[in-house]
Amino acid sequence: MDLGIRGKNALVCGASRGLGKACALALAREGVKVTIVARNRDVLESAGGEIGRLTGVAVVTVAADLPTNDGRAAAISACPQPDILVNNSQGPLPGNFRESSREDWLAALDENDAWSPLR
Repeated sequence: MDLGIRGKNALVCGASRGLGKACALALAREGVKVTIVARNRDVLESAGGEIGRLTGVAVVTVAADLPTNDGRAAAISACPQPDILVNNSQGPLPGNFRESSREDWLAALDENDAWSPLR
């Protein structure tokens, strides 16, 4: 299926593993230029290499801590004009989502907004 996003630029936060990595891989498979951001450089570089090998897309990696001004600046410097943002920096506490309160979900959304590199 062609999603019409080939050639777009994506900035994917929290992309060294889990949901963020899966999003970056799916975007790269659609021909999107992917910049991935996470704190752990070694895990991030490994994820970027794997995504690149699987898709043929050159993946830019940025080891940065998005809660900091320097981290957000590094992410935007690497991908200054993102067409797509996957803001996956934080989320609700691990566990059964059915046991999370409305306040838990709102706090998770607020954290993602506060840490957004586009802020």
